[in-house]
Amino acid sequence: MTKSIYIATVESRCGKSLISLGITELLLRKTKKVGIFRPIISNGSKSKRDKNIDLILTHFGLNINYEDTFAFYSREANELLGQGRHDDVLDRIIQKYKALEEQCDFVLCIGSDFVGESSAFEFDMNAQIAKNLGAPILVLGHAANRSVLEAVTPVDIAIQAFLDRDCQILGTIINRADPDDVDELIASLKTHLPDPGHFISVIPTHKVLDSPTLAEIADHLHAQVLFGGDQLENQAYRYLVVAMQIQNYLPHLSENALVITPGDRADIILSTLQAHLSENYPQVAGILLTGDLTPSPAVNRLLEGQNNLIPILGVKTDTYDTATKIGSIRTYIGADNRARIALSLKLFEKYVDTKALDARIARVKTHGMTPRMFLYHLIQKAKSPKMHIVLPESTDPRILNAAEILLEQEVVDLTLLGNQAEVAQAIRKQGRRINLSKVPIVDPVNSPKFFEYVETFYQLRKSKGITLEMARDTMADGSYYGTMMVYKGDADGMVSGAINTTEHTIRPALQFIKTKPHISVVSSVFFMCLEDRVLVYGDCAVNPDPTAEELAEIAISSAETGLAFGINPKVAMLSYSSGRSGKGRDVEKVRKATEVAQERRPDLLIEGPIQYDAAVDPRVAAKKMPDSRVGGQATVLIFPDLNTGNNTYKAVQRETGAIAIGPILQGLNKPVNDLSRGSSVDDVINTVLITAIQAQIEAKNYKK
Repeated sequence: MTKSIYIATVESRCGKSLISLGITELLLRKTKKVGIFRPIISNGSKSKRDKNIDLILTHFGLNINYEDTFAFYSREANELLGQGRHDDVLDRIIQKYKALEEQCDFVLCIGSDFVGESSAFEFDMNAQIAKNLGAPILVLGHAANRSVLEAVTPVDIAIQAFLDRDCQILGTIINRADPDDVDELIASLKTHLPDPGHFISVIPTHKVLDSPTLAEIADHLHAQVLFGGDQLENQAYRYLVVAMQIQNYLPHLSENALVITPGDRADIILSTLQAHLSENYPQVAGILLTGDLTPSPAVNRLLEGQNNLIPILGVKTDTYDTATKIGSIRTYIGADNRARIALSLKLFEKYVDTKALDARIARVKTHGMTPRMFLYHLIQKAKSPKMHIVLPESTDPRILNAAEILLEQEVVDLTLLGNQAEVAQAIRKQGRRINLSKVPIVDPVNSPKFFEYVETFYQLRKSKGITLEMARDTMADGSYYGTMMVYKGDADGMVSGAINTTEHTIRPALQFIKTKPHISVVSSVFFMCLEDRVLVYGDCAVNPDPTAEELAEIAISSAETGLAFGINPKVAMLSYSSGRSGKGRDVEKVRKATEVAQERRPDLLIEGPIQYDAAVDPRVAAKKMPDSRVGGQATVLIFPDLNTGNNTYKAVQRETGAIAIGPILQGLNKPVNDLSRGSSVDDVINTVLITAIQAQIEAKNYKK
């Protein structure tokens, strides 16, 4: 079941407040731990809170700090986006959302207001945010002053656009509809939306919610309140510009009209007040005086002598400009407007099938992690407890850049290996801001631990023909020294390979860190961060042609790695055929490996042989393996050999733009990981994070 909903409007003035109130009320019937979150709010200040957030927090008395309910002011987000720092925006939104999520059982997210000129951009941002938060979208449209077709079309377009971006759709609500069009709108939506599970509701308009108060009008027009300041909650159902003589305009008065007239028209002011008091005319909401004109002293004296005077406002603009500007006023359901809140909840309860909505929420299952969410989890998980990682290739610009970022984020402790003068020079040359007082730079040969490490290596390898002199030469090498730091417990993990070969990085680990007792083969996985999910690929880097038993072991190790990093393992043993359809040496190896893995770990979902398309595409799986519990939803994909795996991961990476994190070594007693020599700075950072998390797991297991 999903733990969040993302309200996404297709344009401005769709009535988010009403829907937010209704959904929050619905959620609070099940749990008190409901949160409200807006990724980006309009520019404001600490003294002027976002109206939607303030409404929910205040009315329902949610015990949440206001500063925890949003990530950015729009000016902050726009500045970062203008610098091309799109990922930074998403990362901070995810960070703030996840922090709030930890406090709550359910989080209601509210998207952009669409008040600027960049609606298309805002729509795309809403889609990306909802997708990265894993929140299904409730699409909200409006039908105010529109035909049925005009109301349905933008909703239909928005839903298709969301689906094209791989977003989940919870349902659709059209707000502010003509009461006579409600049934036709529902029928039209059902026609346009073929998904039978799509939730649909239509809420009719109500003049109390669509009409601004005199306080809102005064605020919008920067008007001066001349009289009736105690009645500013009066609502204006209609704007009536008056320039006629008394006998001609009085028949046009209607209930709760706001009379707009030049400030020197004492005849209209006084006759309007008299009509308001008369039983023969409807009551008016107030009077708005234009042209920077106010009543004469004599008229003012007359007005001041009356009790319960309706609001009279004054503005500097002329009548035409005032009437034009007043048409753009946006009404809000304020936290202090109990009548509007009560009406909103009543309308929601009456026109929204809350049981159907609740059932729809319960049926929605969250998709796998998006890449940004996965990377966020890596950072958060690696921070506590903080681990110590050694980096042997400390003059490489990518290593130093990554080290600077990791230290700034306070994710790990680092040790750099190399000649101290050379490393310090490389840091200065590349303009890195690494605080050398906080980062040990260790020259292996001149280290106080050097001879201790030499002796340890000699004792471990003398049976293999290693002499003390050979041990001394070997331990001068950064990869061997760094690996020995890990072996001796002076570091928790090592990352290398930006300069060194895979063999040079792995060999020391195989020689004396060795594999875990129940593991006979070291293998590797890549975390393939696709657009909408993260998959585990194994083994794409180490074993050229594993036996069936080794392949089974790789599958089990890969499933455990996926589980350790928050990925629910559904393991597909890949081959060129699915099920029992194929024959031959290669497919038989995969079939036997599947049987061995299933026998060793009956608690894991492991199936094979299965083709790649049947493993990841539900439609193909329905045809080729209809009874499979893995087909179409595999998260861990095991390749039969290195040739297949390595080519596949690189093809997927290049053709889809996926982020490939790895190779991540698995099966060792302590974590050592290899970088590709073509690694980027992000690759180094991600590999260090994963190594730190592996070290946390090993430390936890050791304590047991």
